[in-house]
Amino acid sequence: MQTKFSFHPGERAVQERAGEAAMAERNGSVIADTILGGARPFIAKQFMVVLASVDAGGAVWSSVVYGQPGFVHADSATVVTLDVPAERRADSEPFWDNIRFNPAVGMLFIELGTRRRYRINGTIERDDCAAIDIRVGEAYPNCPKFIQRRHLRAQGEFHEAGGVATGAAIGGLVATLIRAADTVFVASTNADTGADASHRGGNPGFVQVTGERTLRIPDYAGNSLFNSFGNFELDPRVGLCIPDFAGQRLLQISGAARVLWDQPDPANLTGGTGRFWEVEIASWVLRQVPQRLEWEYLDASPFNLPTAEG
Repeated sequence: MQTKFSFHPGERAVQERAGEAAMAERNGSVIADTILGGARPFIAKQFMVVLASVDAGGAVWSSVVYGQPGFVHADSATVVTLDVPAERRADSEPFWDNIRFNPAVGMLFIELGTRRRYRINGTIERDDCAAIDIRVGEAYPNCPKFIQRRHLRAQGEFHEAGGVATGAAIGGLVATLIRAADTVFVASTNADTGADASHRGGNPGFVQVTGERTLRIPDYAGNSLFNSFGNFELDPRVGLCIPDFAGQRLLQISGAARVLWDQPDPANLTGGTGRFWEVEIASWVLRQVPQRLEWEYLDASPFNLPTAEG
């Protein structure tokens, strides 16, 4: 039996301030503590999962893990299994260490080629050398807006990739990747509801580098739930993951977020919301994906808005 979902105080505060509380209440009716029947085969088809986690020092991280279809599956409506054996867990991926210290996990199953996505937040209940099981806390579908369509043409075998770089200041290749990004995965956390994984997308340039350690991102109109912003209201810790589809890399950023309300927006970068959010970077990791991935870009979202670069 499904439990009626209720928003936490941070989400309610943001929904009220945005004037979208009534819409959030209607849209939130899809949130449940079990996985929709039709979502279970969708999950089993996926070759990637976006993961949100919190490390031993409290920093929040966003990750993407790849595998052959079926490596993630939900054999029941209440548990998701990641069949990733220990030898296929990249040492450079923070997620695997993080779950040893904090069992909260956010998951986003996003099929870029069809713009379908499904979101699950839960808690690790089994972690051994073969797989992990995650007990579902919240599960719900998300709207397809602002997703750039891509098709994965081929995926190679796992290998422990080298080429890991770390830092805090933005410059060089890191700045180039951020300015070219059209897809960003966002991790946030809440003391009561756990970790959450989300998606932001737009035309290249929608993520602005505004300082040596600061980013600025417009907030477009969405489903009115404000899960990420609601978490930021109570806990500013944030993780970003920016995939470099052409370069076979992932840029992972951890820091703190701040929502900016009622901002001047003469270029209409926010599409009328007047909201931006800033990320103060504490650290970043740039690493190779441990599989060879051949992506084909299909098209941009028809909802994308202009960027500061034009």
